[in-house]
Amino acid sequence: MITGRQETQHGIMTTSWSMGPGTLEVPLNLFAKNRDRLANKLEHGQIVILQGGDSINHYDTDQEYLFRQESYFTWICGVREPGCYCALDVTTKKAHLFIPRLPDEYEVWMGKLLSCEQFKEIYGVDEVHYVDQLQEILKQLKPEVLLTLSGPNTDSGLTAKEAVFEGIDEFKVDNEILFPIIAELRVIKTPEEIEVMRYVCKISSDAHKQVMLHAKPGLMEYQCESVFLDHCYRIGGCRHVSYTCICGSGDNAAILHYGHAAAPNCKMIQNGDMCLFDMGGNYAGYAADITCSFPANGKFTDNQKLIYEAVLAARDAVFREAKPGVKWTDMHLVANRAMLEHLKQGNLLKGDVEEMIREGVNGILQPHGLGHLLGLDVHDVGGYLPHCPERLGGPLSRLRTARVLEAGMVLTIEPGCYFIPKLLDKALNNTTQARFFNWDIINKYRGFGGVRIEDNVLITENGIEDLTSVPRTVAEIEDFMANGANFK
Repeated sequence: MITGRQETQHGIMTTSWSMGPGTLEVPLNLFAKNRDRLANKLEHGQIVILQGGDSINHYDTDQEYLFRQESYFTWICGVREPGCYCALDVTTKKAHLFIPRLPDEYEVWMGKLLSCEQFKEIYGVDEVHYVDQLQEILKQLKPEVLLTLSGPNTDSGLTAKEAVFEGIDEFKVDNEILFPIIAELRVIKTPEEIEVMRYVCKISSDAHKQVMLHAKPGLMEYQCESVFLDHCYRIGGCRHVSYTCICGSGDNAAILHYGHAAAPNCKMIQNGDMCLFDMGGNYAGYAADITCSFPANGKFTDNQKLIYEAVLAARDAVFREAKPGVKWTDMHLVANRAMLEHLKQGNLLKGDVEEMIREGVNGILQPHGLGHLLGLDVHDVGGYLPHCPERLGGPLSRLRTARVLEAGMVLTIEPGCYFIPKLLDKALNNTTQARFFNWDIINKYRGFGGVRIEDNVLITENGIEDLTSVPRTVAEIEDFMANGANFK
């Protein structure tokens, strides 16, 4: 079980929990501060009611998937168990946690049954009751209106789970007020949240470095994945990763979401392959999302160096210009221009870069957006809320947000260059696009795969703080893979 710690500092009782020695102690006031921020945006007489996630069985078997809590529920209370509810009384700012009433037999198979008072101490909430008391307790609180969560996730197209319970029809319920407020609060991270994200990005960075030292021709892609998983869990206490690990080598590096069940990181890495490994740990519900691209044998060829440095130029251009007040759409185009210019200098492309962008050449070589918001979800919420700029058309429609950057946002910056056969063939057959490619050279890159460089950054008052710490230049990567350099 996750350990908790209470101690008195300067006469003030502080409470935190962690996964054990050496792992980050997360203060429970992280979640209390989130509740306070939310209550300050709402009106007296309102009560927020959120329903946590439920355990899910493998089809019709008695085996359960490893449970991971719903993100909004994590944000408001940090509770890790399934089957719970949380009510926030806006008037008093008191948090009421509702836990399942489990049978005595639970102790035989699943572990000690904890009392309501013990749950109260573990999670630092004001009151704890059983779920079957939910209707009764809410009646005692006499809300003018219950606020439930219902709204679209603009990445998945799915809708947030709205709380339901027996007797809810006896209350006045509003399912429109809460969603845009709580989603927007999740966009701007508190100092406490930022510390957790610094931690999970550091653990994930170190895990990527272990993979780079381990990787070599003759290994299977999944063996490299296992090194990452081992470090995140054994060293960092990250029981979960934030998404399916992508370990693409050779031509698999051109498959943007490689690693899924139909392509499970199962190719043998060959001498001369580029590796594109996109993996991120998860701690306390918070996500990292980092991509490293490097040569399997530790030494870049001229062709690999050209493509890698084109992508690095795109990343560096954004690093120089990203700051509060800047449009994310502009940052995407800044990255595209830098990459296309570098590829033009390398003789893969020809013509005017601005014309290339107008004709969509950038979308052939990088069909995805520059990056996305990051937090409790790897593609975090808030990209296209009602008050935000709307999704643009054309290649920019693939961006997961079009917002103006603000201090306190955490995002990924992940430019890439890929040689995807279907998209290259499309460009070849499009006379307005084909004229920008030197096809004799481009065709030599068929089967190359691709390069992506992905950093997790915090937007600060003056620019960015890179939360990622891995070798990035060609020289750094080659030195690190050759010598196991103590890269900081």
